[in-house]
Amino acid sequence: MAATCATNGAMTAFSSADHPHRRRNLLNGRWVLVSPHRARRPWQGDRGVPGDASGPGHDPDCYLCPGNLRANGERNPAYAGAFAFANDFPALLVDTPAPAAADPLFPVAPARGEARVICYSPDHSQTMAEMPVPAIRALVDCWAAESAALGARWANVQLFENKGAMMGCSSPHPHGQIWASDFVPGEVVDEDREQAAWRAAHGQVLLDQVAAREADLGERVVAAGAHWLAIVPWWAVWPFETLLIARDPVGRIEELGEGARDGLADILRRLTGAYDALFATSFPYSMGWHQRPADSADPAAWRLHAHFNPPLLRSATVRKFMVGFEMFGESQRDLTPESAAARLREAL
Repeated sequence: MAATCATNGAMTAFSSADHPHRRRNLLNGRWVLVSPHRARRPWQGDRGVPGDASGPGHDPDCYLCPGNLRANGERNPAYAGAFAFANDFPALLVDTPAPAAADPLFPVAPARGEARVICYSPDHSQTMAEMPVPAIRALVDCWAAESAALGARWANVQLFENKGAMMGCSSPHPHGQIWASDFVPGEVVDEDREQAAWRAAHGQVLLDQVAAREADLGERVVAAGAHWLAIVPWWAVWPFETLLIARDPVGRIEELGEGARDGLADILRRLTGAYDALFATSFPYSMGWHQRPADSADPAAWRLHAHFNPPLLRSATVRKFMVGFEMFGESQRDLTPESAAARLREAL
């Protein structure tokens, strides 16, 4: 980007690496403020505890380890790979009464669904970044099977993982969750609207165009393969946020072919390994898949993708806080996406 502006009577060339500017997120329509000069400010604020995935391969007190009792009194089987089961404390219930007619000032709507847990591995200490690629491939197959089964009954299937205590994870055993609902959540509604609008205006799939352009430019690419592209998106909010885009014409994870599933296992191992290497810590993040919901405005506009939103900013102990302007104005970041991508590439 190049432009000039007047500063105290002098014309200064604009630099996206030095000057504040805004970038629009094409997936949800919202803007993010980029303030790269602030990355140089001193830090005397909170320093969290570094993530640590070390520990025993089996913890007798863990509710998720093979053979152990869960909080509801059920015993886990002696599972050897990815293991999915109904969440003992689900956020959504299959049968729940509909609320009474709402006052216009206090809208309310019913919410029904299912919540499930997926243990990634029987090893209590083994995060995705440490799992062998074949084990991650088995997890991909589990995601796909769960998504297909739940998608036959519910409007939206949300696969996600909160990794690390810093992201509010309630158990150190590597695991993710699935929430399937009879409604389409707001983030997915926004992405459905924007992708449909893009295809209507341009005749092409938005994320196909993003992936092609990013692959050509290279400056925000973290890792690439025949079936997947991992980038720090142009509109990234979190310091080392990444977007993992399917390069095949698929809108749901169960639609992935064998080659794409193999490629996904490989790039997940590489990407999460780069995160851990960046600050020599078990890198916390929230990861979530976005896939085509039922009754999409334009099913052909969808391209399967995953978001990785990690909080760490400067080190294993200094995180990004979404407060102040972020809460009351719009998202803001200091480190540019281009700089973040370069650092992640170096960590691969």
